[in-house]
This record gives sequence, C-alpha cells and structure tokens, in this order.
Amino acid sequence: MTFDEIIQRRLDRRQLLRGGLVTAGVTLFRSLGCPRIVAAAGGLLGFDGVGISTADRVIVPRGYVADVLYAWGDPVSDGPAFRSDASNTSDEQAVQAGMHHDGIEYFALPANGASSTHGLLAINHEYTDDGLLHPGGMEPWTPEKVRKAQAAHGVSIVEVRLEDGRWRVVRPSVYARRVTAATPIRFTGPAAGHPLLRTTADSSGLVALGTLNNCAAGRTPWGTYLTCEENFNAYFVNRAQPVPAEQRRYGITDRGLGYRWHEHDERFDAARHPHEPNRFGWIVEIDPYEPGRGPVKHTALGRFKHENAAVTVAPDGRVVVYMGDDERFEHIYKFVSRGRFDRGNDSANRRLLEDGTLYAARFDAAGGGEWVELTQGRNGLDAAAGFATQAELLVNVRRAADFVEATKMDRPEWITVDPRTRDVYCTLTNNTSRGKDGQPGPNAANPRPDNVFGHIIRWRDGGGDPTATRFRWDVFVLCGDPTHVDAGKRGTIRGDVFGSPDGLWVDRRGVLWIETDVSTNVLNRDDYARLGNNQMLAADPTTREVRRFLTGPAGCEITGVTVTPDGTTMFVNIQHPGETASERSNPSAPTAVSAWPDGASGGRPRSATVVIRKVDGGVIGA
Repeated sequence: MTFDEIIQRRLDRRQLLRGGLVTAGVTLFRSLGCPRIVAAAGGLLGFDGVGISTADRVIVPRGYVADVLYAWGDPVSDGPAFRSDASNTSDEQAVQAGMHHDGIEYFALPANGASSTHGLLAINHEYTDDGLLHPGGMEPWTPEKVRKAQAAHGVSIVEVRLEDGRWRVVRPSVYARRVTAATPIRFTGPAAGHPLLRTTADSSGLVALGTLNNCAAGRTPWGTYLTCEENFNAYFVNRAQPVPAEQRRYGITDRGLGYRWHEHDERFDAARHPHEPNRFGWIVEIDPYEPGRGPVKHTALGRFKHENAAVTVAPDGRVVVYMGDDERFEHIYKFVSRGRFDRGNDSANRRLLEDGTLYAARFDAAGGGEWVELTQGRNGLDAAAGFATQAELLVNVRRAADFVEATKMDRPEWITVDPRTRDVYCTLTNNTSRGKDGQPGPNAANPRPDNVFGHIIRWRDGGGDPTATRFRWDVFVLCGDPTHVDAGKRGTIRGDVFGSPDGLWVDRRGVLWIETDVSTNVLNRDDYARLGNNQMLAADPTTREVRRFLTGPAGCEITGVTVTPDGTTMFVNIQHPGETASERSNPSAPTAVSAWPDGASGGRPRSATVVIRKVDGGVIGA
C-alpha cells in the first residue's frame, strides 16, 4: 500500500465515524490538469470556482466584485496622501496605512451593534520591504529611515461605511488611529514588572515601546482586537559570543535578518539591552472603539512567535484562546481564563486575559491528545528545571513546552474554531526538515518527512468543551499536487489543489476559508510550478470539498479575512504584491514583479485590503 493510500484510508475511516463521508452526487472533473469537485445541488459552497492564475490582478468568481479599499500609504483619517515615489516622511507614515497588511477584523458601529454597513476595521501591518518604503531603498541607511520603518509596522484602526453600493474609508474619523513600533503599551499578567522585562529605558518592566511583526489576529467577545507579535527576533542583533541560549531559542543571532534597526535605535542591540527582546512575542489587546484607551500586552498567554489568537467561550463562561507558534518544530497552545465572561460587564471582561492557565498540545499516534499544563510547579516545571516563577516560565514558554514534550509541529499558523461544532482547525504550513540535522522525524500528526505542501489538522476537545484537557484529532487534508511524480507530495485534496495553507477561518455557515502563503522563492517554480499565484479557497468540513474562490496578484500572499455580520461583505488582505525571492525589492525597479493595485503609473506595488461582494447582494460563498 502506498503512503497516499495509507493516509487516505485513515482519513476516510475517521470521516465515516463522524458520519460525514462524501456520498453520491459528487462528480470529478479536471481543470487546468487539476482535479476538482462539483458539489451536488444544495451544497455548502454556492459559487463557481476560479482557475489557477499567474496574472497580476485579483480574480474572484463570476457574480462577485473585488475593490481596493485601503492600501499602504493611504491616510488613516485626514492626514497626508501616499506619494508614489515613497518620499513620505516618518511622521506622515505614522498616520498612514502601514505596510504588509495581515490579520483583520470588522467591528460594527455603534459598538455592540450588528451594522453591516458601518464599522471599524482593525488591520495588522506585519513587516516592511525597505526597498519600496524609502526613495533609494536602504542606501544610505539613516535614523529617519528607521523611524519610518517603525511607523510602517503595527496596526491601523479605520472607519468604513457602505454608501451607494460601495465601501469607502470615512475621513476624518474620531476612531481612526495607528499603533506603531513606537507606541507605549502596558504589560499585564504574571510577567508584568518582572526583572526579565526591565530595561534601561523602563526600569519598572511595565511599559513596552511598540508592537511589531503583527501577523494574524483575533477578536474577543467583549469587542476588542487581539494582534499577535510573530517574528520579533528579526529586528534584533546580538554580536556577543556566544549569543545567550535564551535568545537563540527564539531565533536571535549575531547577524539579524537585515532590518538594521539596531544601528540607529540601540534598544534593538540585544547584547547591550538583553531584556528588550523579552518585551516582544506577546498577544496585544486593542480597543477599536476607544482611541484614548492604550493597548496592553498579555503575558499570561505566553511569549512565542504568535501567529494567531482564536477565541471562544466555554459552556461555563471561561474564555479560551487557541494559539500557534509559527516556526518549524514549534507547538500549539491553549489559554483558559480563570474568570468567566460576563456579557455587558466590559470592565471585568477586559481582565479575563490577565489570569488563567496555559497549556501545550501533545498529539498521540492513535488520534487522541492531551493539553499539558504549563504552570510553574506542575509537570516538573520547577526551579530545578529553570522555572523559579511563573513569570520566568511565560517569558521562556518555548522551553517549557519542550520540557513537557509537547508535540513539535510543522509550522502551526492560523487556528480557527467552528462556531457550530466547536471543531478546531490549524494550518501547518510546511516543513521540509523532519529527520534532518538532529530534528525529530515524522509523527502521526505530522506524517510527511518532506512536507513541502503542508496540511491542516483538526481536533475537538473532550465533550466539545474547550476547557477539557483531552481531545481527539484527525488530519483534515494533506495539501499537494495530485499529479506530482513523488507520491508523498500528491496530498489528499478533494477538489482544487493548493499548498502552504496559512490564513484560516470558519464562517457562521460553517465554510472553512483557507488562504495560502507559498514563499516567493518557490512560487510558480519547482514543486509549486503548477499551482499558480497564492489563493483563497473554501472547504466544506463535512464533504472535505475544496473550491478556489480567489487568486491574487504576482508575488503576493493572501491573508486575513473577516465579514460583516450579515455575511454580504468580505474583507481580505493582499500582502506584499510584487515581493521578490529575497523579500526586499530593488528600489531602481520597484514594479519588476507587480504593479498592483495602481498599475505601472503608480510607482510601486502596495499591500491593500480588498472588499468582496456579490453583485446580487447575497451572502459570500452561498
């Protein structure tokens, strides 16, 4: 029996037990050489899928329209406009859309309402391409360019309204603002004020300066935004020899990754300021409705490369947050609040993420799993193991998860919870290093030694209760190309092919939306030669049918998705169109890969939020 047959038999058996096996009425055909599924009448997916594309534009299904709403450099409120030669100053960038849109959430106006025509968007700006951000790129490298790069990071809050059939950003707006890498942010939870968070500039250890590398996001039941600090290590350099083990565990090196902030902002010199990196890698809560209320970093949720924050409320009212640590061989986490959600009591709800229990997931070979508690004094996590306090454990939570032998996963990224079934899904984007250089080999939850295409795993906590410490899991899909010469890379997709799943979200109807992030150094080449530009797909969790909904422009990533309460408007982010394999553009040829969305006369490609609607005004995807 081949590897594919073994995996498929296991998946089919699990699905049969769940009572959801595909039945008659599903027919297969080929499009562009790729297998697709056409759903029977009345299926969950009600749109005609789009084909694979390498075009430099956004393509959506027949009967849909996609419009650019908010692009890098657009004013947040009534500030200065974007200049196509990138000559905007750092002060101007601080009141404009940042670069590289990522996670996004819609918040209806007025607060606690359900308007689908007026609301706020909270949008992450993950990182910068300094070849596009500055005239002439990084040469010469100056303090002003560092300040502008820092201003292009963080989060936007913008007010939006549907008028005369078209969405627009409301300007001016009393809600509109930017949070950047220079915004003061208060710490909460067990590590707040601990010596590991104290620096020369902040001897209290209570207030960090800025948030950066904001990747995916989440929203709380009390109407706040959770933005997640991911690859913070990229901004730090430590030229000491050797680099301390605690910093190496989070990826800090003696070279850095080319941002060069430390040259003009010494707090990013991790040798001179060894505690500054400890102030990043947290989940940050922002109230979109109250501009005067400052953001907070919640240390109780642990410090790692946070990809997401998927929030749900347990039957007993406790709040649960599922989180992925986006790096190869890292872990999946869950936080369970001590207190209970009290609808309408926002002053109490705002403290729910300050106190609770953190867990790491351990997947077993038989389809079961355990959430292992990460509390100082439990499971061997004591002073002898290097964890004298809970604060020390949370700052170095990766090492704690290693200690309790949580399962090392294939890049856990976005996590989403099905609101109807409480099933939880997690994208495992890829991992081609299993069994190499002393790394662990495949395991049941990460079954491929050369997982170039990634997979999506699914679990349900015991009794459907998110606070349970046991769960059952299965592999929802192994991504791949069914025509690949290597049988281990063909995958188990029932429908349109894709790889490197990243963004993930289940809507209220139960549709699983999947966004891809194929790295630009392999996009449309090698194993990905037949898969086209990055894309967004929709999947039926019962039949496992996958159908392509959107393809993006050249060199982009598709990321971030949210809809209005009535489901008729979808907001999706197009990140880094035109990105080169080096992830830094040539300033003398900024449109060499892409000129989206402004065209050749626009000067340079720009990340942007796109609004998608049905021409007939119906529910997206139905």
